[in-house]
Amino acid sequence: MKLIFISGGVISGLGKGISASSIGLLLKKHGNNVSFIKCDPYINVDAGTMNPIEHGEVFVTDDGYEMDMDGGHYERFIDINLSKDNAMTTGQIYLSVIQNERGLKYDGACVEVIPHVRNEIISRIEKAAQKCDILIIEIGGTIGEYQNDIYYEAERVLKRKLRDNLLHIHITYLPVPKSIGEMKTKPTQQSVMLLNERGIFPDIIIGRSEYKLDEIRKKKVVTSANVDTDAVFSNTDTNSIYKVPMQFFDQKLDKKILDLLNLPYKDIDFSDWKNFCLSIDKKYDKEVNIGIIGKYHKSDEFSMVDSYVSVVESLKISAWTNNVHLNIIWIDAEDEVNGNLKECDGIIIPGGFGSRGIEGKINAVSFARKNNIPYLGLCLGMQIAVIEFARNVANLREASSFEMDKQTKDPVIYIMPDQVDKIKDNNYGGSMRLGKYTCVLNHNSISYLSYKKDQIEERHRHRYEFNNKYRTQFERLGMLFAGLSPDEKLVEIIEIPKHPFFVGVQFHPEFKSRPLSPHPLFSNFILASINKKYGTIR
Repeated sequence: MKLIFISGGVISGLGKGISASSIGLLLKKHGNNVSFIKCDPYINVDAGTMNPIEHGEVFVTDDGYEMDMDGGHYERFIDINLSKDNAMTTGQIYLSVIQNERGLKYDGACVEVIPHVRNEIISRIEKAAQKCDILIIEIGGTIGEYQNDIYYEAERVLKRKLRDNLLHIHITYLPVPKSIGEMKTKPTQQSVMLLNERGIFPDIIIGRSEYKLDEIRKKKVVTSANVDTDAVFSNTDTNSIYKVPMQFFDQKLDKKILDLLNLPYKDIDFSDWKNFCLSIDKKYDKEVNIGIIGKYHKSDEFSMVDSYVSVVESLKISAWTNNVHLNIIWIDAEDEVNGNLKECDGIIIPGGFGSRGIEGKINAVSFARKNNIPYLGLCLGMQIAVIEFARNVANLREASSFEMDKQTKDPVIYIMPDQVDKIKDNNYGGSMRLGKYTCVLNHNSISYLSYKKDQIEERHRHRYEFNNKYRTQFERLGMLFAGLSPDEKLVEIIEIPKHPFFVGVQFHPEFKSRPLSPHPLFSNFILASINKKYGTIR
């Protein structure tokens, strides 16, 4: 096994996931099979029940695991598909240990945090490591938090076992207080001391800051952290997360890691990623304004766009591919949305749950449909499009989703049969329709023209679906059911053919977009928005 542990110090939000992903990309370029595990210290069994405003986007894997948004970064950067084996939470670990105890799997031993909880963590790491050459383990949170300690204890034991096959990278913040005007290393020194107290001695330090570490600051870090002089690297602020691998590559971080792991270093072809990064700063002749109608991006006075990070990254990637500058207009669904919509060349409604902001979203869909504005509805966004069509085209004025209104006369979106008992029993965690499912495309649809395939596989996360009671009526009024499940029982994609681009999907295509292979639906949505603005579409 070759293991790389990554920790963070001083403050949260340093971008450990971006650094881990960037390192993974570099190591993959050297011919290594790289994978990840995210260790989250919260007691939740998975990320699925957490409010995205508090914790960011919930990322869904092919096998239906709901994980931290860093999973999306891992997948996008090195173009792999993760599974439930690529994440663990403290709640999940304790649940497994308790289930093992109830099943007498510890031979009557007194079950304790050490060794049993620690060993459960180690066994999961070892299992994941068997499937790759190098496993990168990101420990969530910040060193010094009590809830993280068990993961560091697991690492300490693994280090004794693996010796030179395990290294630790510590990512820390180096502030430059404006009143002082000098980069300060003392917080980094203290965070390394906290690591040392747990028996962890980092091999590499990555300094996050507005500025590159100079030699004076590097020497201080080298002395206090007891690392080699060539083991301190900079990760400076940049206008795109996709430039971080280039920063590390230019500093030869990949060479240092491979040397420490006794793996060969060779010249690599990084041209595809370099060319992609060039597109980020290109001066484009055209620009598009895309409105995202959401309800999870405002937290008091702050904007938390991490709630929709995969949607945002999918839009950026598709805009660069289509040679256009992207402007995102954030529109809160609870505000008066109509005025802001007039600035939009395309409109997206992403996923979500609950009734808050629903009427604002319905207004946005109505505006897009009536004014021929390209529209892409994702999961809830498809359901909102169905409700708007029901009210304003089918004249079912009280139509709604059964999720939002249990008394509605026309529940055009209804609960899936297998979800009824789960909700009745308050079984909410990990119980939705989750993960990868097959969809059969109608050859007369925009979706088919986008994918150029008869069948697709996309990731789902929902409890409610289109009510087939209304399928014939809506079809007669001009709605195209562009994608169905193989047994034709579930509506997966709806379109309005008379509209230049009006697509609603019950799944989450944003989870499968990659920097070097943008998702076809997002690409065609951006293209339609360009055409709308610059005259091709009237």
